[in-house]
Amino acid sequence: MSEPRVKAGIWVQMALRLGAADGRPGMLLHRGDEDAGGVLVLLRGRMGVVILSQTRDALGRPAWLRATGPDPVDDARADAYVEKQLRFDPDLWVVEFEAPDYLPPFEGTIL
Repeated sequence: MSEPRVKAGIWVQMALRLGAADGRPGMLLHRGDEDAGGVLVLLRGRMGVVILSQTRDALGRPAWLRATGPDPVDDARADAYVEKQLRFDPDLWVVEFEAPDYLPPFEGTIL
């Protein structure tokens, strides 16, 4: 039996509230499917943007992948990545947070 999943719209609301409470303000850049949409998280710092994409680890547990690589990228590269993913999956949610240390305001394993 698989683990219950939180609806994407509820998860995004939670992440935005955690960000506000943690001093990492966030904003919704693209609204996806309320129930089953995937999520991209943009973490903005002084050196650029890191994009996290939802995935699963080897044991099937929720995790995050640094979709644009280990180092921050510039706005143009981040925008191009998001646009490409939205063409592939228009149900995707895109959320951005101010994160000087490139850590998300929510708990999660980053691969």
